[in-house]
Amino acid sequence: MRALLIHARHFEYRALEKAIEEAEPLSGENASGRFSNALIVFTTIERGDGSRLRELAGMVAEDVASVLLKVGAESVVLYPYAHLSRNLADPEESRLVLLELESELRSRGIEVSRAPFGWYKEFRVECFGHPLSELSREFRVEELRRPRSVERRYVVLLPTGEVVDPGEYAERGDDEELKVLISKEVFRVELPGGEPEVTEACNKFGFEWEPMSDAGHMRYGPHATVMVEAVSRYAWEVAKSLGIPLLRVGGTNMFNVRHRPIREHAELFGDRLYEIETDRGTHVLRYAACHQQFAMVKDWIISYKDMPFGVFEVADSYRYEQPGELQICFRLRKFSMPDLHLFARDLGEAIELGKLVQRKIHEEAGKLGRRYVAIYNVTEDFFRNHFGELVEFVKNDGRPALVALVPPGTYYWVINVEYTIIDSLGRPAEIATFQIDVGNAERFDIKYATEDGGAARPVIIHTAIIGSVERYIYMVMDTAVSRKRQGRVPTIPTWLAPIQVRVVPVSREFLDYANDVLKRLVDAGIRADLDDRDLSLARKIREAGIEWIPYCAVVGERERSTGTVNVRIREDNSQKVMRVEELIEEVRRETSSYPQVSQATPLYLSRRPTLNYLTKL
Repeated sequence: MRALLIHARHFEYRALEKAIEEAEPLSGENASGRFSNALIVFTTIERGDGSRLRELAGMVAEDVASVLLKVGAESVVLYPYAHLSRNLADPEESRLVLLELESELRSRGIEVSRAPFGWYKEFRVECFGHPLSELSREFRVEELRRPRSVERRYVVLLPTGEVVDPGEYAERGDDEELKVLISKEVFRVELPGGEPEVTEACNKFGFEWEPMSDAGHMRYGPHATVMVEAVSRYAWEVAKSLGIPLLRVGGTNMFNVRHRPIREHAELFGDRLYEIETDRGTHVLRYAACHQQFAMVKDWIISYKDMPFGVFEVADSYRYEQPGELQICFRLRKFSMPDLHLFARDLGEAIELGKLVQRKIHEEAGKLGRRYVAIYNVTEDFFRNHFGELVEFVKNDGRPALVALVPPGTYYWVINVEYTIIDSLGRPAEIATFQIDVGNAERFDIKYATEDGGAARPVIIHTAIIGSVERYIYMVMDTAVSRKRQGRVPTIPTWLAPIQVRVVPVSREFLDYANDVLKRLVDAGIRADLDDRDLSLARKIREAGIEWIPYCAVVGERERSTGTVNVRIREDNSQKVMRVEELIEEVRRETSSYPQVSQATPLYLSRRPTLNYLTKL
């Protein structure tokens, strides 16, 4: 926003004709005006000013109020003036900013008049000649890209219901992982740094930064693509396993801040917003599926009989993370969020649904051999009024939790639980989450018909049960790194392995039989390939190990004559002779409750280009 402030002895204007089709209607009050001893604020609204509407209006109003006091003017006149910049906002954005600025000035007890927007006007001004009578101003939206500062008070809540000071727990408590969390969150201790080994593990499968994009954007090689698709589909299966009616949706990833619900929800994220300018104004790239799902659900006809129900989407999500904090598969500017929103009749039902979600979150981490430690971000009134339910949540975690208390109304939620692992570097890494939201139903005008024929606002649970797709994969890879540090072979689950079985003939003499084995595996829905290259057997087996392939099926004369395969099993570093049907059955047993995703590479390694990420190993 640009402004020219003139302290006028006299000022008058008169609207003549429309300058744009969207000009606001004239009335007896705004068609003309005459003022004395007034501060005239000639204002040009620029593209993007609407993205931080309240903060920008507050900043400008504070500055105008300060000048008004210094020059001794009796009132303010807001005068739309499109000649201070070439980077003009669209009419709707401009009008919204002017209205918000007018409101902000009035809230400070200032007498304000506003000339009509979108009209050619004539005006006369007689300016005082003192040093402050003519001032120019520029207010930039970028100045508002700052972290939102919220005062938090921390306590530790034990499963017994006892509340303990974090410092006391850090000295005498027995949960070492919780102590790590307390050190980082409460005392801001600098934890071990360095490039984690998990980054190398992710690189191994083709998760890499894209150098031709913005920082924090990844590219996915063929192996990574399979893993992302598998996790995305698995997230939907996990959501369905809650036993609640679900609807899967999709949509756009950018929303215009001229719409109040979008603007207000976006303002909570402060400097983490990712913004785009188009011919229709400033848009924010969504940071989860909330915007799209809420924009759809508000148009649905919902009855109390439909409650509870859920809406699910794997959403392209964007957060403007700081460059120094970016980390492959973990802290990204663009990622995929399997976002589930559950709609409940009231807070009581939402709390019960939260317990169901909580159990599922722990169950999924347990399948990977991991255990979460929790941070409960709660409003002070929820802590007081629902302390018993909060203790029950902590009991269900089976360990003490860190609780961060925030003032009521700070956010749209009353409870926001972050489930973290302590990773292989000894640092907390948030993976899964759920929140109980009491604000967005009103913000987006979502309602349902009650049993008595009235209308009510639902309470909404936000959850990513397994975390973002990439963070789930981070946890998988971190688990593999932890195995390696324990002296065990690093592995990933068979259902997630890009290639589940590699067929390796001892020599080209056995290619026909190897092809037969490959066909039977592929026909059974197993991701398999065949190393038909003219290389030594030792090198073929070594390269299968580099790719962490769970089963390496070697075939030679003995296997061909007996109709078997000699299988090297990565999980326990064992070797076993099996019939092909036995191998198929074992792979199916390991993958039976997981989605079946087709592979992304050719069946024959001789026809596969050299994958750049494998050459680095």
